[in-house]
Amino acid sequence: KYREAGTVADMEEEQMDLYDEFGNYIGPELDSDLEEEEDDADRGVHSELDGEMDDAGTEEGPTDDGEETRVVLHEDKKYYPTAVEVYGEEVETTVQEEDSQPITQPIVAPIKPKDFDVVEKKQPETSYSTEFLTGLMKFPQLVRNVAVIGHLHHGKTSLMDNLVQLTHKLQVAQSRMGLGSTIMAEKRYTDSRIDEQKRGLSIKASPMTLLLQNSKEKHYVCNLIDTPGHVAFSDEVTAALRLADGCLLVVDVIEGVMSNTERLIKHAISQKLAIMLLINKMDRLILELKLPPQDAFFKIRQVIEEANTVIQAASGGEHSRLTPDDGSVVFASSHLGWSFSLESFAGIYQDMYPGLDSVALARRLWGDVYFHPATRVFRRKPPEGGGPRSFVQFVLEPLYKLVTQAISESEQDLKAVLVDLGVSMRQSEYKLDPKPLLKLVMSRFLGESSAGLIDSMVAHLPSPVHAARDKIETTYSGSLAEEFAHGMLTCDPEAILAINVTKMYHKPDCETFDAFGRVLSGTLRVGDTVNVLGETYSLEDQEDSALRTVSRLWLYQSRYRVEVTEVPAGCWVLIEGVEASLVKTGTITAAKGGDRFCIFRPLPFNTISVMKIAAEPLNPSELPKMLEGLRKLNKAYPLLSTKVEESGEHVVIGTGELYLDCVMHDLRHVYAEMEVKVSDPVVAFSETVVETSSLKCFAETPNGKSKLTMIAEPLEKGLAEDIENGVVSISWERKKLGEFFQRRYDWDLLAARSVWGFAPDEKGANVLVDDTLPSEVDKGLLNSIRDYILQGFQWSCREGPLCDEPLRNVKFKILDASIASEPINRGGGQVIPTARRVAYSAFLMATPRLMEPVYFVDIMAPIDCVPAIYTVLARRRGHVTSE
Repeated sequence: KYREAGTVADMEEEQMDLYDEFGNYIGPELDSDLEEEEDDADRGVHSELDGEMDDAGTEEGPTDDGEETRVVLHEDKKYYPTAVEVYGEEVETTVQEEDSQPITQPIVAPIKPKDFDVVEKKQPETSYSTEFLTGLMKFPQLVRNVAVIGHLHHGKTSLMDNLVQLTHKLQVAQSRMGLGSTIMAEKRYTDSRIDEQKRGLSIKASPMTLLLQNSKEKHYVCNLIDTPGHVAFSDEVTAALRLADGCLLVVDVIEGVMSNTERLIKHAISQKLAIMLLINKMDRLILELKLPPQDAFFKIRQVIEEANTVIQAASGGEHSRLTPDDGSVVFASSHLGWSFSLESFAGIYQDMYPGLDSVALARRLWGDVYFHPATRVFRRKPPEGGGPRSFVQFVLEPLYKLVTQAISESEQDLKAVLVDLGVSMRQSEYKLDPKPLLKLVMSRFLGESSAGLIDSMVAHLPSPVHAARDKIETTYSGSLAEEFAHGMLTCDPEAILAINVTKMYHKPDCETFDAFGRVLSGTLRVGDTVNVLGETYSLEDQEDSALRTVSRLWLYQSRYRVEVTEVPAGCWVLIEGVEASLVKTGTITAAKGGDRFCIFRPLPFNTISVMKIAAEPLNPSELPKMLEGLRKLNKAYPLLSTKVEESGEHVVIGTGELYLDCVMHDLRHVYAEMEVKVSDPVVAFSETVVETSSLKCFAETPNGKSKLTMIAEPLEKGLAEDIENGVVSISWERKKLGEFFQRRYDWDLLAARSVWGFAPDEKGANVLVDDTLPSEVDKGLLNSIRDYILQGFQWSCREGPLCDEPLRNVKFKILDASIASEPINRGGGQVIPTARRVAYSAFLMATPRLMEPVYFVDIMAPIDCVPAIYTVLARRRGHVTSE
């Protein structure tokens, strides 16, 4: 219509007005709605075409969709595949910036193998099957739990080696020096730590579960634990004795009963354990001392008498005397690999003379018994003209002759003698050096077995069933009248589960720990949910308990582990899955039915930690790492304690220099793997008083409503030792406790019946006595705050006023008490600090003193070294008590 209305010239003029001279559009804005509709229409057409092309591509094959020709910005280009494409979606990848750590340190550190323990790469082959072993464990009458104890270097570990060699087919690489060196090489199998091998002494108690035969070829499950002989590691012995029913006391026949042997005997007797004696290193009598057989007999008899004297004194005559004729004394040379009892030695005569009764002969082979060749009988009197005792004639003289033949006679003569004795040897073995040859000859003559030792252990050390009552009465802290206690007293595998954990052993990676303990009743199985009770658990305060699931079980064999699915009552077991709730020792019981179960008592150590050092990391940023290492050390060493002083120092307390040396080695190289600075060692002191308080001391509560009055004085001589040794216990009935103090220490009836408690623990050598009169003090009010006063008293005895060290040998008497009648005014917050302050005041008024620990040392040396020893002792403030 517009075209029809206007002329062509007008149209051209209007259009020229819409553009400038450069051809740019300068006219009115165009209608955008029309353009958008057109664009939408165009997009719809394109999308339909794309869909058709996609369908065509899926049906007929891939088509070029323009990806290759699309323009891609530089930052969007993909040069390498992503980590997900390379490794998969389930693999976690770490992207590490190049400059955040040195190029010498890998992004993912390689696994560093720990060479701290000597571990078998695969389970060694044994002379019995694991199924047979686990099957016999279900019969507690066939089980013996034995702790091998003795002084340092008396041959405990070598004895264990002999038993391991009997049962294990160990792959021993033949020495380059030849067969002789291979025979004489010491394996020290139970010394499974590298530093134990280097130091030449045992540091940890190492258990072994072996299947051993007696002389009648009957098998017994022998749970043996090799203990350290050094006095610094007596805490390991205490942990071992808790697991055992009897002790095999190893004594060097040359050195005899040493001071540490006496301590061990007394400790074993206090735990009501049966003791059997093994006289070791018999070869030294012949080869080193070169004693005549008659003198050797007197030396052996002297050692047995020394041991019996200590045992009878410690047990009050209750323990039977040890004597070779009943088998409770065994003779051995663990270095040369042989042992025998009199009965097993008599068995050698029985093999040669079949009509002989070996049991009857064994009873006549000890003591003042003589053989009369004319009448062929044994009598107490020597024959006319004199003669040797039967032990000398029938035991020592044959041994001496055989040793002499093996060392000094020619090959032909030795061969003739061994043929007469029925001992067979290969031709190559006669070419050995004297000592390896002697070891082979003696061990084969005595049967290459420890049947005599096993017979004696079975006869004189009780099974878990027979020892159960003594064990539970000594260790269980709860009432034995409870229904579940009967299962423990009879070692019943069907009763409620009860396990006493005494040791923590680390895994080969040294990162985590497993709990080692003894099953006292019930049967522990993999997958069981158990209740783990710590040392501070009680029925009133059940906070120190946790439910855990047992993930794995092992029989611990020092250098390897035998995995099992269940362990019945009477046996030892290594448990995985419960260690998080335990520090040193603990009690494990069933999750259901064990609500009334109490804990087993903490270990009664026969020594205390008195030497302490302060440790700090060389690099301060590694403090958390050191704290984690100290936590692991606390689990690994039973008597080690760590604490943080007010100054912020981390103090480690142990029994002695060697003990702390091993502890710091473990911290630096095993548990923390870091450099640690250590202070000079210092000893822990005790605080005491030497006089009675010069005046009555009182203290008022913060609210001024109550007042306590006390005095302090020294305890009677010997009372502190009686309390520490468990001769008297605060858990006794009031009447029995009063009789003890009246009879032994001449206390008056009022004071004897008014003993409130010991501190700083139930075996602490400080006593609190209520010395108030009912006419002067309201006993009802006083008894209502008794627990609070006891807590304040224990607090003061744990940290003394002089230098925060424990108090010892102090008796506190409460003379007067003015107590608020309203309960709100005599709460724990008021009374506990007040009791502590009045105890401090009374202590400081009683002429306080510091006590330092004293080491008791036995020194053996040649006479020409005595002056040098005196010089050293004088430098260390030593006093010679006897010489």
